[in-house]
Amino acid sequence: MSNLDQRPAPTLCGAAHHTGPVRELQRGREVPLGESTLVRRLLPTLGRRMVGAWCFVDHYGPDDIADEPGMRVPPHPHIGLQTVSWLHAGEVLHRDSLGSLRTVRPRELGLMTAGRAIAHSEESPRPHRNAPILHGAQLWVALPDAHRQIAPAFEYHAELPRVTGGGGLSATVILGTLDGATSPGTTYTPLVGADLTLAAGTDARLPLEPDFEYAVLTISGESEVAGVRLTPGALLYLGEGRTGLPVRADHAAAVLLLGGLPFEEQLVMWWNFVGRTTEDIERAREDWMTGSRFGEVTGYDGARLAAPAMPPTPLKPRGRAR
Repeated sequence: MSNLDQRPAPTLCGAAHHTGPVRELQRGREVPLGESTLVRRLLPTLGRRMVGAWCFVDHYGPDDIADEPGMRVPPHPHIGLQTVSWLHAGEVLHRDSLGSLRTVRPRELGLMTAGRAIAHSEESPRPHRNAPILHGAQLWVALPDAHRQIAPAFEYHAELPRVTGGGGLSATVILGTLDGATSPGTTYTPLVGADLTLAAGTDARLPLEPDFEYAVLTISGESEVAGVRLTPGALLYLGEGRTGLPVRADHAAAVLLLGGLPFEEQLVMWWNFVGRTTEDIERAREDWMTGSRFGEVTGYDGARLAAPAMPPTPLKPRGRAR
């Protein structure tokens, strides 16, 4: 998925480094995406720019698209990151410049590694008779410097491991490892992403890695996580040093858990690029606009996305400390 903002501000990735557990509730903001999709942007925010290597989170829906275009994200470029497509309802058709063509459905993993350069598009298959509701999340993972120039790749995993911890809690492991279950998705830093399903009356505790920092966001319903009541539209940052996470729900709910070792490298995120220097970003933008390096996405019914103008001042890479 793309950042479609045509006047994107430089995003200084990283944030204040907490060395222990915290409970910081961050409200997202609504952002239009494409022709008819409105998303809640939960990462980055002014208060929190990264959680481990997770650097971007959009939550969208549930939207009734039976009589609407649905998701329509034209071909656009990426460098230096991985994109994670995650659905609770609906379907998304992925195309990329490697020639990949895949329909991603609920609780299936579509994982694209941009590496040195890739382009892709995403759209709701038409007609929408079999999937009239669109609901899900799009996430980005920053690649560490040692791997950010790797060859691009796309992975699709229909079957993912599940964790059943009792007390009404079950989890699908999207990326990384949770409670001994490991996703088949390729990762380049120690991290975890998991979809937590909370049955009505859930009262459970999920084991965590104390070296990781964590955050949770509500996909649907209401829940209580680490003693904080959560509804859709906010991200709860939990910090580090936790060995377990208490979760409760009076009614059925779904929560995304994101975590990882704190990302210590300095980087900057601008538009759909994650780089280390102004020159990285300028070169990527120029290559996209001149039609080199990123390849071509074929089959999308529409024009590709033009890159916005670069900001007037150099992009300054930052680390976690603000």
